[in-house]
Amino acid sequence: MKRLTLREGVGKAAGFVTRQQRPFKVNLVRSTVQNFSMSLSQQYQSIYTVALGATPFQLGLANSVGGIAAAAVSTPMGWLTGKYGVRRMYLLATPLWILSALLLVAAQDWVTAIPALFLATLSTRMMLTACSMVCGSYLTSEDRATGMQLCDTISALPRLFAPIVAAVLITFFGGLNTKGIRPIYLLQAAVLLLMLLLVVKWFDDPLRRGPDAGSMGFREGLTRVLGEGTRVRTWTLFAVFSACSMMMSGTYVSVFAQQQKGADQFVLGSMASISVVAPLLLSLFVGRLADTIGRKKTLFVLTPLYALSFALMLVADSPFLLLVSSFFQGFGMLTWITENAISAELIPLQLLGSWFGFLGLFRGLASVAGPLFGGLVWSILNPGAVFYLLILLESGKLLILATMPETLRRTRLP
Repeated sequence: MKRLTLREGVGKAAGFVTRQQRPFKVNLVRSTVQNFSMSLSQQYQSIYTVALGATPFQLGLANSVGGIAAAAVSTPMGWLTGKYGVRRMYLLATPLWILSALLLVAAQDWVTAIPALFLATLSTRMMLTACSMVCGSYLTSEDRATGMQLCDTISALPRLFAPIVAAVLITFFGGLNTKGIRPIYLLQAAVLLLMLLLVVKWFDDPLRRGPDAGSMGFREGLTRVLGEGTRVRTWTLFAVFSACSMMMSGTYVSVFAQQQKGADQFVLGSMASISVVAPLLLSLFVGRLADTIGRKKTLFVLTPLYALSFALMLVADSPFLLLVSSFFQGFGMLTWITENAISAELIPLQLLGSWFGFLGLFRGLASVAGPLFGGLVWSILNPGAVFYLLILLESGKLLILATMPETLRRTRLP
């Protein structure tokens, strides 16, 4: 196989994007702005909550409240997105996220931060559901994994430097404490306002509905998902394991690195930046691989590499090993996009809203359980036990995946 030069690779990527329809392109820009905003605070969110007075268990409890929000609204939100369109969901979710950032600026203790965490999880879950439906509606089966990975690659570019920008600002304002981290949320609110203006001016509703999508009732949509989908119950269990792992790692990795491994704000920022390297370098290759050899085989390669990041975190005795661990953590992003490609191919196109809402319900419940269970394990056993649990969750995903059919080039209903 001929190896592509960097120039040829960039040209092919540009050609792929160019031939897509406008909603995909505008959503790519929107996702890029969203990732910059999210990456400003993501690595420091748990540390900020702890600085507000939370214990590890209380940190898990605070993050679990956000999971309750996601569980409560995800199912109807998927249906509403299918009925009323992606654009309206973005116009609803973005102001909620801005309000969340402003509430975190005003928070005086970890309890008063809970409403902000609630709104942040709610809004990001809404955006995730809507964003998945853009790719599910506008990319063909043969291009879907490639398009999702390419979108993820390009939109992830700000994640290389946003955490370092945040680390510099945190240092300037006072370090890893509430005084130093609080201004980050003001900057985040400003960036999100720009994203809102982008949606208002340029984003058209991209959803291509089936002939009965607009008139289909909420309960009817769920009934059809369960009746017409392929192994949707098994895949829902897989999604629960995946969401539980993602929320647990997102809650405790940075706190573990700071408290147990001595990481400062620049090491934490570098960890966040390094975690983007693998997706940036490999996303297009992984997407094409998944569109060639299949989604299942690709996940069987990626998932153990992601689990390796947790093993390395346990044994890390230097900033260098923390960065190596973060590099392998980037494979989690590659697995997530490939998993979404499978999700979009298990049901007929006109049921995407109901299906993603149904998945969102169980992912939300897992988002409640993950941080809470992680906090209990941290407090009752020891902090390192959280990472053994994460490895077990990733291993469980592989066992479930082995029972699923391959979805590549599966015939879709019109």
